[in-house]
Amino acid sequence: MKEIRKASSILLCLAVSASLLAACGSSKGGEAATSGTDGSSKAEGVKKEGFPIVDKPLTLKIMSQDAGKADWGKMPVMQEMEKLTGIHMEYQLTPIDSFATKKNLIFASGDMPDIFYAADLKPAEQVTYGSQGVLIPLEKYIDEGYAPNIKKILDEHPDVRKSFTTPDGHMYALPFIDTGAVWYRSPMWYNGKFLKALNIKELPKTTEELYTFLKRVKEEDPNGNGKKDEIPLTSVKLDDLRMYFFGFWGMYGERIYADKDGKVHYAPQEEGYKGYLTFLNRLWKEDLLDHETFSQTPEQKKAKGQSNKIALFNDYYPYFTLGGEPGEDNPLMTPVSSEIPGTPVYGKHPGMSANGTFAISSKNPAPEATMRWIDYTYSYEGSTLFNQGPEGLLWKYKDKENHIKEWLPVPGGGDREEYRGTITPNFGILTPGISDPEVSKGLRSSFDDWIDKENAEKLVPIGKSPFPNVYLTNEEQTEASALSSDLDTYVQQMEAKFVTGQEPLSNWDNYIAQVKKMGSDRIVELYQGAYDRWNSNK
Repeated sequence: MKEIRKASSILLCLAVSASLLAACGSSKGGEAATSGTDGSSKAEGVKKEGFPIVDKPLTLKIMSQDAGKADWGKMPVMQEMEKLTGIHMEYQLTPIDSFATKKNLIFASGDMPDIFYAADLKPAEQVTYGSQGVLIPLEKYIDEGYAPNIKKILDEHPDVRKSFTTPDGHMYALPFIDTGAVWYRSPMWYNGKFLKALNIKELPKTTEELYTFLKRVKEEDPNGNGKKDEIPLTSVKLDDLRMYFFGFWGMYGERIYADKDGKVHYAPQEEGYKGYLTFLNRLWKEDLLDHETFSQTPEQKKAKGQSNKIALFNDYYPYFTLGGEPGEDNPLMTPVSSEIPGTPVYGKHPGMSANGTFAISSKNPAPEATMRWIDYTYSYEGSTLFNQGPEGLLWKYKDKENHIKEWLPVPGGGDREEYRGTITPNFGILTPGISDPEVSKGLRSSFDDWIDKENAEKLVPIGKSPFPNVYLTNEEQTEASALSSDLDTYVQQMEAKFVTGQEPLSNWDNYIAQVKKMGSDRIVELYQGAYDRWNSNK
């Protein structure tokens, strides 16, 4: 449950950090709808403006992953949407951890829903199933007036449109958009109690200073229990810290990234990657990096945090690991510089989801109406509804004209976030829509403001978006997938061996030769071509 809360909390964090405004707005693929003077579509009985969307009640099948908090059909948000739009949804829901498998089975069987919602559609899936006609192009309905909110966003932020346009010129999926987002992956935090016990007034700024700090944690008993049980740095398989630490050696993507000159890099064969491995191996040898890093679960890591044993760790917020309530005592880690010139850098969020969150299948009988339905979630009113529920449940307007709200007591008491998960599907999953700062006016806490301040001081000035959302062609994707399958496995295995010393770093040249033999340079070529296409598509 904590993992679910964590995911939904980061969505709330994103939902207060962007700078987008909105406006409100769905035809069978390939048929041109004709508009009447009242703004309705004569061909489909779909109104381009106002509600309900359809003249006659319409039922559509919607597939999504589900955090399992409540029956979607009984959620106030979905009931409100049906009343507003005239569209009834039949739900095909799958638990989060098995959704990817279910999605693959659905595509293989051809037994499609009408709508894919919160579907985590990878670029390869969009290209493959779009070109096969399984997913329909969306740009026609957007540009013909069935999605005015989405069109407004795409017109104001052309990078969003081009980042979700496949090589055949079509948009088969919509993203979650947050142009003000900072965190690409959750960041690193210091245990404030340890900093205080060690009388540290200034956070480490170089890898050497970081090493010295971690060494002190190991030797000086900052948790004060008389035992040497402190864990200077912990991780779960390095997946949680890799992105952050890469920036110390000038890399800002875990796999592929493009530098300021537009040159594509494959991180695991960069010289900076060797520096990263060398540093972690040093920490490992001196027992400064948790020796359970490659075996522990996130829950085991959190248990160590709540026992006040961890000095430096990754999580969405520090209190998720350390326990307690939101506060300002555990500072965001300042990225540190290394021997690589121009460091540190930080892999910043690109402003939109990497994968598609919404798509329409070719089985859908009313794509115009469906586009109007989803377009509402990209408006202020729709974003408010899906993020916070209908007015009067969890919140009310304090000043409606200026969009200022205030929280209401949670019905029946209890945790607000847990209750929110019972009223809206936007809980624990990444859903289509925008992050509009207007939505959270009046609802922000001092902790939210502190997070923004930490980001602005420590991450934004050195932030670089790793790589745009680019698409390979079908042929390129087939080749890249085949190469990546073995290459990614090898790189992951060798990372663990280098860090733990099973493989000496004196064998670096052999590793590089093997990576190149397995096709790393070809991966770079393929993504360089895709990046160049994206860059030229103004």
